[in-house]
Amino acid sequence: MKSAVEKLSPTRVKLSIEVPFTELAPHISGAYKTLSEKINIPGFRKGKVPAAMIDQRVGRGAVLDEAINAALPTLYSQAAKENDVLVIGRPNVEITELKDNESLAFTVEVDIRPEIKLPNFSEIKIEVDDVKVSDADVDEQIQSLRTRFGTLTTVEKTVATGDFVTIDLVATKDGQALDGGTANDLSYEVGSASMIDGLDEALVGLSTGGEKSFETSLVGMPDGEKGSVKVSVKAVKERELPPVDDAFAKLSSEFETLAELKGDLTTRLTRLKQMEQGAQARDLLVEKLTSSIDIPLPAEIIEEEVNTHLEKEGRLDDDKHRAEVNDEVKATITREFLLDSIVKAESVAVNESELTEYLVRAASRYGMTPDQFIKEVSQAGQVTTMVAEVARAKALAQVLSRVQVVDKSGKKVDLEALAPKSEPAEKE
Repeated sequence: MKSAVEKLSPTRVKLSIEVPFTELAPHISGAYKTLSEKINIPGFRKGKVPAAMIDQRVGRGAVLDEAINAALPTLYSQAAKENDVLVIGRPNVEITELKDNESLAFTVEVDIRPEIKLPNFSEIKIEVDDVKVSDADVDEQIQSLRTRFGTLTTVEKTVATGDFVTIDLVATKDGQALDGGTANDLSYEVGSASMIDGLDEALVGLSTGGEKSFETSLVGMPDGEKGSVKVSVKAVKERELPPVDDAFAKLSSEFETLAELKGDLTTRLTRLKQMEQGAQARDLLVEKLTSSIDIPLPAEIIEEEVNTHLEKEGRLDDDKHRAEVNDEVKATITREFLLDSIVKAESVAVNESELTEYLVRAASRYGMTPDQFIKEVSQAGQVTTMVAEVARAKALAQVLSRVQVVDKSGKKVDLEALAPKSEPAEKE
């Protein structure tokens, strides 16, 4: 097989492919077998019809069509690989020559990933935020601990935002109780907006024994249709917070004194902000590269993705939303092209343990077991996508290690020091 590539644009090429007929022999044999299974000829069992009889009944042209259709994906992929073409999107194939028992020639026009000229990463400088842990930051953590270890006390008062209440709820529509619309003895923090729209406003000002009805949207009802909910207050409670002293430190932590607790919180917050520096440096690097490097985009693929997105939402004629989606798709493809070019330039490969680690972390984010998540990913055909994501993250970390990262005070940030260290193997 001979192949050549012609660049039509930075994101589209034309492959010209010539194939000797000898290379089509296996596909032609397969075509005869396939057709012999499909046609009925008296005196012959399906799958046992001779080639000459098939030529006579359906024509040699039908055989060649079947063979070529079967062969094209393999031949096309081989030509793309030989010419180092990273294809994307659907190919447009045209048969330019077909001489039975002599040769086959065809062309393929297809979108490709553009060639991107990457900069010298060691010459790039990124500025991130300083690591500053203020007294207010520590006090916020202390307050969170106080809330966790606070106690609820029943009081006689009108309900205010921040109080805890025990309530009953009854939902109705046109005076009729809804199935599953009754709930008793619910504990709720007023002002948290974590239950039903309108509930917080209805509760404020009520007292124990008080009740109030309000209109709201309910789960299971059509959009725009509302029902009525009656809330009854059975108890009002206030949270009493422990005083901030050494006794509180002993109660809420492994430390003996408040000073030790605050020191530990300061250390933890410092580490967290240092990790945030690493994430900020990564995001700023991608932002800098995408804004400074010319990254051509394939118009047809962008339009296809935008239309698919809008069609799923039923908003094909929404021009304003189309513009928003168009910008989002362009940004996503630009980022993918950039990171994939870095993967290629850095010769990044993903091993099994790296992929497994990524899948385990992803499963945790989705609240699934690793086995469940891996099964769903495999069934959805998303394993290749996951491998690409791991490779992109790995490549980005690789080049980020060569970038000069400083904080706003001019202090150098050692990103490698922030990376989690693997535990040394124990000696036997």
